[in-house]
Amino acid sequence: MSDLTPVKIGIIGVGNISPAYIKGCSIFDILQIDACADLNMDRARSVAAEYNIPRALTVDELLADPEIEIVLNLTIPAAHAQVTQQILMAGKHAYSEKPLGINLDEARKVVELAKTRNLRVGCAPDNILYAEYQMVRKLLDDGAIGTPVAATAFFASRGPEGWHPNPDFLYQVGAGPLLDMGPYYIATLAALLGSVVRVSGMANISFPERTAKDGHQIKVQVPTHVSGTLEFESGAIATLIISFDLTAHTLPRTEIYGSSGSLWMPEPPWGEDQTIRMYTAGSQEWIPQPTVFRADWRRGIGVADMAHAIRSNRPHRVSAELAYHTLEVMNALIVASETRRHVEIASRCERPAPLPVGLTERVLDN
Repeated sequence: MSDLTPVKIGIIGVGNISPAYIKGCSIFDILQIDACADLNMDRARSVAAEYNIPRALTVDELLADPEIEIVLNLTIPAAHAQVTQQILMAGKHAYSEKPLGINLDEARKVVELAKTRNLRVGCAPDNILYAEYQMVRKLLDDGAIGTPVAATAFFASRGPEGWHPNPDFLYQVGAGPLLDMGPYYIATLAALLGSVVRVSGMANISFPERTAKDGHQIKVQVPTHVSGTLEFESGAIATLIISFDLTAHTLPRTEIYGSSGSLWMPEPPWGEDQTIRMYTAGSQEWIPQPTVFRADWRRGIGVADMAHAIRSNRPHRVSAELAYHTLEVMNALIVASETRRHVEIASRCERPAPLPVGLTERVLDN
């Protein structure tokens, strides 16, 4: 049995996404949320009280606490790399919301600093560890659809300004639909199919201004509709659309096509229908596939896996290398659009190890 001594974690940034992490982390025995911090101390105290977090601290106080081992970085995208470096310099492991950085230079500095200081960096999205995606991985590894040859991945909406309480940053450098939503799909494809080696793409700002729900105008700084093609080291080819510009659509979400069948994957992590469907040679219809993994795994599972990895001295699955590769692919899609050419991907990432079947409740290691 692995070492299950709880890992104390602190949270920097308690904005819109923090409740999902707090709730998700609470289902794992290995994690103990000990403190939270925010530039807005009133907000930090409010969240701490609402979710029974023992302490609301300043950022400096949290980083100086010797008992906190992992710091969860939930700041805005433009601050991700800087805050992650602060965490590492304080001698703590870091887990960041996506993206790892807003450009490759700052993301590379994060990866190099972690190696220099012998610390770990994890980075969202961790939906690759959810039950549905682990079941798809198992089906692929078991050869259920033969050799993967192609895939599609689509996210399309009219943007978050109609519902998000603070949507402005989502149209600034470091966000947009590609860096905000793209990681869910690109990291998933890389985790399932392996490294991307080449991309082509086109991107556009369809609407230069957006109107927030309170009526104020948002200047759009980044492409809001991106269409691309990804070539994988295995030879498989994926078609990708990531957009904040579509009012309605009937596109599928994510599908993988193999030499002897196809898999339909549920939408991460917000879709109502979380059923996996498979169509194989000789089928008359798409057949729902039950999962052998736990349905309650959600946001925060990547932090729990990192904590287990620290205790067990094994690689963690939602790694900085996967996040860096994902960021390089996203960056290359924009470069491909601007230069009207294919762009080669320099980085490579290992497919994360699949989670074992039959895990004990609230535990990710046997």
